[in-house]
Amino acid sequence: MFKTITILIPAYNEEEVIQQLYTRLNKVIETIKGYSFEILFVNDGSRDCTAEIIKNLRIKDKRISLVDLSRNFGKEIAMIAGLDFSRGDAVVIIDADLQDPPELIIEMIEYWEQGYDDVYAKRESRAGETWFKKWTASTFYKLLQKISRIPIQENTGDFRLLDRRCIEALKQLRETQRYTKGMFSWIGYNKKEILFNRDSRAAGHTKWNYAKLLDLAIEGITSFTTVPLRISSMLGIIISICSFFYMLFIITKTLVFGESQTGYPSLMTVVLFLGGIQLLSLGIIGEYLGRIFNETKRRPLYFVKEYNDNREFISAAQHSEKGYAQRQRI
Repeated sequence: MFKTITILIPAYNEEEVIQQLYTRLNKVIETIKGYSFEILFVNDGSRDCTAEIIKNLRIKDKRISLVDLSRNFGKEIAMIAGLDFSRGDAVVIIDADLQDPPELIIEMIEYWEQGYDDVYAKRESRAGETWFKKWTASTFYKLLQKISRIPIQENTGDFRLLDRRCIEALKQLRETQRYTKGMFSWIGYNKKEILFNRDSRAAGHTKWNYAKLLDLAIEGITSFTTVPLRISSMLGIIISICSFFYMLFIITKTLVFGESQTGYPSLMTVVLFLGGIQLLSLGIIGEYLGRIFNETKRRPLYFVKEYNDNREFISAAQHSEKGYAQRQRI
């Protein structure tokens, strides 16, 4: 019985590139012998014709599956939805924009057969990105590596091959605010790095603006380290000690030299500085409290509008159990 490899593709408003992606993927798949393939698209609430194009492709190619989410939940949620519905012994996650070359899948499979569980692609160059975006990405990864207790791979995205045991591990991580790049590192297992040059988008426009990238960076930091809370506590201790000695200085100065009316600018500087530190600390605490608040709701991560022409309601857990039973029978 051939091993099955699922190629997982999250897609959001990618009508301009879906056909090109399928053509290149199909050429790659035809060169790989001894495996069966599932091409699993996750339509993340696209507002264009992405879902319709995928459905038309599915009529011609039954290897294609479509998970059509009920709305736009974001790429991180779309990926876990794809993992929930994947049927393969391994899953290759690839973006729809063709910045990650599908031809690299061949090398990933070779390393997987050598015993590696997580074969990830690291970018040597990033075509089509501004120097500012490259600099901010590099700075963020360096910062996260320093403050996190787990190794975070720099210049790596979601383009990778995951063995089934990695998939099952990731499916157990059900937090609503997700930073999947960190989760790949957190679960461990045998990893292998592949270097590649990232291309520009084949068509369309990126869905990641700086506001979304900043939000993702905050998710990454708050998901895998409590260092910001510790820094906030240390700042409070240091400022409290400095304030105590400054208070002693003011009392001594007043007793020795008498009360003075001068010092308003310095007083306002101290008040504004302390106020800024307090607001910063409250903001950091608020970020973590917000995450706790969202997690305690225990809402489902997503809802599926349609799965391969089946519009009946089915939860991720039910589908996951069904898929596990099918694999056990095989």
